[in-house]
Amino acid sequence: MDRELKEEELQDLYAWIDKIPLSRPKRHITRDFSDGVMAAEVVKHFFPKLVDLHNYIPANNTQQKLSNWNLLNRKVFSKLNFHVPEETVKRVVLSTAGVIEPVLSSLREKLEQKTELGDNIQDLEYYDIRNQEKPHTNTQLRPSYHKLQPTAQFYADMDPAVRLTLHQKDQALLALQETVEILQMKVDRLEHLVHLKDMRIEELTRNLETYKAKANTR
Repeated sequence: MDRELKEEELQDLYAWIDKIPLSRPKRHITRDFSDGVMAAEVVKHFFPKLVDLHNYIPANNTQQKLSNWNLLNRKVFSKLNFHVPEETVKRVVLSTAGVIEPVLSSLREKLEQKTELGDNIQDLEYYDIRNQEKPHTNTQLRPSYHKLQPTAQFYADMDPAVRLTLHQKDQALLALQETVEILQMKVDRLEHLVHLKDMRIEELTRNLETYKAKANTR
């Protein structure tokens, strides 16, 4: 899981992730997967009954991120005979470059093993990766990791001044993507809080109606 993936393996992994519908736009893979939510969505895509996404809260703070990953290890990955070591989880949570890709690659292997062998896992709904119908979507309109990689690195033989300009533009683009991602996570968090508030209001309303009904019977 700690091995460094080759460029071909990385591009294949990015292409695989791009085919999976996720709740947040793809920006920067190390940050996108740092809170564990999108990792849970990846598993749910293939085994819907295994993952309850309400248990995984989008987060910026380290403690909630760790909580999400620990829950994944206990409740989900354990049924796939898969486990992310504690030290690796910490590095993923801190958005350490080059850490999440081997984790996702290993997770992909486990998912494909389970589907291809048809293993019976408690509370899992078997989805055949090779034969399941894919929704008709316009992939050209969906952000993807392999399309968001820096461009300057592929032009090592170009004029140094031009390469420097491209590199600066890459960095500016990544900075903007990070800003958008942070804002998106804040929106997700607010939506989650609103959802919790609505649930609380519904609960209080039910309690009030129950109280009124009991009062009327006296």
